[in-house]
Amino acid sequence: MNRLLTALAAGLLLTSSASYALDQVAPAQLQAAKPACGGELEPWFNGVIAEARAAGVSDRGLNELLKASLDDKVLERDRAQGVFNQTFLTFSSRMVSDYRLKQGAANLKKYAATFAEAEAEYGVPGPVIAAFWGLETDFGAVQGDFDTLNSLLTLSFDCRRPELFRPQLIALLKLFDNGVVDAKTTGAWAGEIGQMQILPTDYLERGVDGDDDGKVDLKHSAPDAIMTAARVLRDLGWRRGEPWLEEVKLTKDLPWENAIRSNRLPHSKWSEWGVTGMNGPLGPDDGDASLLLPMGRKGPAFLSYANFDIFVEWNKSIIYATTAAYFATRLAGAGPLQPTTPEVGLNPEQMKELQNKLAARGHDMGPKIDGVFGILTRDAVRDEQIRLGMPADSWPTPELLGKL
Repeated sequence: MNRLLTALAAGLLLTSSASYALDQVAPAQLQAAKPACGGELEPWFNGVIAEARAAGVSDRGLNELLKASLDDKVLERDRAQGVFNQTFLTFSSRMVSDYRLKQGAANLKKYAATFAEAEAEYGVPGPVIAAFWGLETDFGAVQGDFDTLNSLLTLSFDCRRPELFRPQLIALLKLFDNGVVDAKTTGAWAGEIGQMQILPTDYLERGVDGDDDGKVDLKHSAPDAIMTAARVLRDLGWRRGEPWLEEVKLTKDLPWENAIRSNRLPHSKWSEWGVTGMNGPLGPDDGDASLLLPMGRKGPAFLSYANFDIFVEWNKSIIYATTAAYFATRLAGAGPLQPTTPEVGLNPEQMKELQNKLAARGHDMGPKIDGVFGILTRDAVRDEQIRLGMPADSWPTPELLGKL
């Protein structure tokens, strides 16, 4: 259902002139309605107008807001994010394709000067930026066709994550005000814009003119997109000159409960437990690392360093973050994943059954049972594996399901 907002009932009508007299809306009327999300559309919309005006958005941006629509297709995409139900091997094999590896190498060469400038200025290596560029939009080729304003309006009104999307809506209106982004701009369903799929707040606050043409155009200018992504990653906490991810081999059983992202230890400890590099012993310490087992102890294994957390900050899905970090290592010269034989995992229905059983045992499964193998489920699985005397590698299997 598309519900146009161009003619709101009580006092929010467009005038016959081209400009809407927003100052005619009584402040008391605007302040009286403060629902954070959902409910009656008109009072919620009044609150958005009040917040936007308080943030300095002018009539130019607010007039565009009045043309927006709620789009149920956005909510359909929000509720059906298939990436979260895929295993790391399934997702990474599809996303880190030969095509993307070749295109990534070609773009690293084509824009070598820009990547070098980005690393010099912000400390982020070219392969890291290129990995996000490739995964997000196939290096600018597929940027999304959702109306950005409609998307952010819809997600702000929806009650699943309004605290995330309402600030993005206000920032987008400021971009309209400043003439940085066209009001008809399109992008991803969640409101990201341009070749790197940057959210409006980052576009507004961290956009960089990488080609020195006097404007920041993240849709059409690769140098602008590269430099802006580097700045965003730096501001998320990227550590200059440090690694992010390294594939490793496991040569023996180890205390698997230590394989959690928050447990970073020196190479000497992992070596003691039988962890080696792909071509021999682990090298000298270049920062404490955690053992990352996205599919349990029999699947791919990585040492993840502090910079891996920045991949997670970019996208909270561990599957996406691990894939992006792995893609970056490939672009930096690492070889493909070594063959492994992970234990069979759970399908979405089995995962829901597992989460119900975990919840019944007092584990926090979040606001609802969703069948998604996220951090809460991973932590609860490890706790139950320890309780049951199973190898605590955080990977849910039919065996674990049967024992609960």
